[in-house]
Amino acid sequence: MTNTSIVRLDTPVDPEVSEPPAERLLSGSPELEVRNYFSDPSQQFFAGRWSATRGKWRVRYSEHELCVMTAGRVVLESASGERSAFGPGDAFVVPAGFIGTWEVIEDCSKVYAIFEART
Repeated sequence: MTNTSIVRLDTPVDPEVSEPPAERLLSGSPELEVRNYFSDPSQQFFAGRWSATRGKWRVRYSEHELCVMTAGRVVLESASGERSAFGPGDAFVVPAGFIGTWEVIEDCSKVYAIFEART
C-alpha cells in the first residue's frame, strides 16, 4: 500500500555524504550532502535537500531535476558554453541530457525534485 501522508522536507534526516568522483572533479574538494525525503514506489521520482561546499565538477544528467536554491551561489555551464548563475530563491530545471559543469561559488543548499524515467 502506498503512503499517502504529506512529506515534510524539514524534519531531521541523516545525510548521505559524498564527494564528486575524482575523474569528474575540476577544482576544490567539495563535500556533498543528500537528504532524500521522498521516493515514489516506482523509484522514478525523488524529493529532498542537497548541499555542497565549494568546488567544480563535471555533470551528465540522466534525470530531470527541479532545483530551488535556499542558500549560496552556483554556476552551471553547458558543454556548449552557456553559463547560468543561481542564488537563494532562484528556481530552475536541469533537463535530462544536460552535460556540463556544476560549480559551487559559495557553500550552497537547495531543495530538489527529480524525475528519472525508466528506460
